Amino acid sequence: MKTSEPKSTAFVAANERAIMQYSPQAIPGSPLMKQYLNVIRRRRWVILGVVAACLLLGVVVTILMTPQYTAESVIEISRESDQVTNIEGVESDIGAADQEFYQTQYGLLRSRTLAERVATELKLVDNPEFFEMFGAGDNDDAVFATENERFKPDGRSDRLRQAGRILLENLTIEPTRFSSLVDIRFTSPSARFSRAVANAWAENFIELNLERKVQATSYGREALERQLAEYKDRLDESQRQLVAYASNQAIINLPAAPVGDGTTTQERSIVADDLAALNSALNEAIADRIAAEARYRGAGAAGSSVEALSNSAINNLRQRRAELAGEYGQLMVRFEPGYPAAQAIQSQIDQIDSSIAREEARVSSSVQAAYQQAVAREQALQQRVSALKDDFLDLRRRSIQYNIYQQEVDTTRVLYEGLLQRFKEIGVAGGVGVNNITIVDLAEIPEQPSSPHLLLNLALSVFAGLGLGLAAAFALEQLDEQLKEPSDIPDRLGIPLLGSVPKIADRDNPREALLDRKSELVDAYLTIQTNLGFTTDHGAPRSFAVTSTRAAEGKSTTALALATLLARSGKRVILIDGDMRSPTVHSFAGSHHESGVSNFLAGEDDIAKLTLQLSDFGLSAMTAGPIPPNAAELLTGDRIGQLVNRLLETYDHVVVDAPPLLNLADAPLISRSVEGVVYVTEAHGVLTGQVKSALGRLVAANAHIFGGVLTKLDMRKSQYGYDYGYGYGKKDEELV
Repeated sequence: MKTSEPKSTAFVAANERAIMQYSPQAIPGSPLMKQYLNVIRRRRWVILGVVAACLLLGVVVTILMTPQYTAESVIEISRESDQVTNIEGVESDIGAADQEFYQTQYGLLRSRTLAERVATELKLVDNPEFFEMFGAGDNDDAVFATENERFKPDGRSDRLRQAGRILLENLTIEPTRFSSLVDIRFTSPSARFSRAVANAWAENFIELNLERKVQATSYGREALERQLAEYKDRLDESQRQLVAYASNQAIINLPAAPVGDGTTTQERSIVADDLAALNSALNEAIADRIAAEARYRGAGAAGSSVEALSNSAINNLRQRRAELAGEYGQLMVRFEPGYPAAQAIQSQIDQIDSSIAREEARVSSSVQAAYQQAVAREQALQQRVSALKDDFLDLRRRSIQYNIYQQEVDTTRVLYEGLLQRFKEIGVAGGVGVNNITIVDLAEIPEQPSSPHLLLNLALSVFAGLGLGLAAAFALEQLDEQLKEPSDIPDRLGIPLLGSVPKIADRDNPREALLDRKSELVDAYLTIQTNLGFTTDHGAPRSFAVTSTRAAEGKSTTALALATLLARSGKRVILIDGDMRSPTVHSFAGSHHESGVSNFLAGEDDIAKLTLQLSDFGLSAMTAGPIPPNAAELLTGDRIGQLVNRLLETYDHVVVDAPPLLNLADAPLISRSVEGVVYVTEAHGVLTGQVKSALGRLVAANAHIFGGVLTKLDMRKSQYGYDYGYGYGKKDEELV
């Protein structure tokens, strides 16, 4: 059993949560995914109804839709620039140029020119049935005006554009991945018409491709040959002139070299390369000299330089000297300096000092030598760089004419290569009669419509129904404020859950169920009584009231059940009917309420005359008494507190069946005279907002709320599908 301190702390915290609930602040609920699943389970019939309606709508729409037929022809588009003389391979690699070529072809297949060409070939411009098939051709439009069941010739150009637009809207061009095949699909209400358009589209695309090649502009081969010969001679002459000048002026340039990113460096002179290399070496020498000078300038006396401090030999000598100095100091504590052992140690210290001085001098000499060497190297490199600068300036003066000759060679070479490339293109264009587009498969008359698809439409209807059903379910859930589960008591109301009571059949009487110690109702209230025993540090509260939000929520049955179970545990219990507006306790005894609580509140002090025995339940009771004109006026005084205190002198527990809270002041007044309140709520009955408002009134009256009881719980409607175990073992007992 738990100690008193945790129990008190737990229920104080529960009341603090209740106060926060009505301040108001949200109490965290169950996990989000769990809430979603619970909503779906609870609203499953709404979801299924919406899905069924969408399915029915999908079937109706499918039946009313006009069947569409899709015909498909397949063509192959080959790359035009296959170069069979390319030494790298017969087929060129697919790159950006190939992608550009194929995307261009796909764009040409969707061109307006091709669509209008097909419309002209199939004579669709003057065919009223074609425009009627696709819902175009309004007679009110002058373009589609008819005369003798034929279109007038005035609007032929506009009809041609309309026909091309209609064809393009119903055409699908779909390239096959990783191939040069292209599918041409056309969809219409007529299977034969779809086939005719798909085949005409492929054939006219081939014809347009051939016409573009024939109309391409080209230069005469003879004119290009003469120009090529002229530029070839000019290029040879400029190259000879360049070589001769370089030889006379002793200009030696290194050839261009490839770079890692695929580019090449420009031609450069040896003098420039040497100057760059020596200049880089000079920069390094200057940096080395500066560093050596810094070390030389930083070297101080007594071995304070960085080199001396980091020299391992000097550090070892200094460490040994420190050890000897320590030994010498210890001897001086007991002996005079003339002590032989002390003199020996002093001699060793003098020798070590001499060694340290020699080593520091050697380090200083090495730093100075390094500095002098760095200065000499810098001066030598400076002289060499100065000499190379003079040579480079002289070379620049001599290279002016060389660069002029070089530019002439480069310009002539570019012109020559451009003419040569153009000459090759003209040669390829000579084979213009070879077509790179072929028909692989001609379209056939489709036997089955491509749409509508019944299964597809039904699947879409199911998905749409699920979406709408879920939306409707969550919308209804947001609007539903009823308490449905035991977990709603702490989650939504912020008060502890004492237990839940199952709903009994309409034919069953709660009184008979309570008298049957094996009934599910008794099992449920035993759990509530057990939990009620943990609400205070002295076990079950000696006095408590049972109330609810409104009438008919099981408040009186709960009060009678808790009083009965406390009495069965050997306690002296009295049940007080505090509901002086609609009393019920007298009905449990089969009597009337001629005398009772209202008599005592009015001034009568003989409690013995006001009580009666409920022998079937093993407890005493006090009925409400005569119904007063205004029950709240009787409760405003301290008589109700006196009644409870006097009854506690005789009885172990006083249970008050209090009136409902909503719009009544009776229950808050009664709650001041008892230890606390047990709050009863009907499942699927009262709204959460109403319960919160009622609880807020109790909290405002400083009432101690022990917890809540959820009554009339129908396990079949439980969103979690819980089996609370009430009636466990009953079926097995019936089989015996």
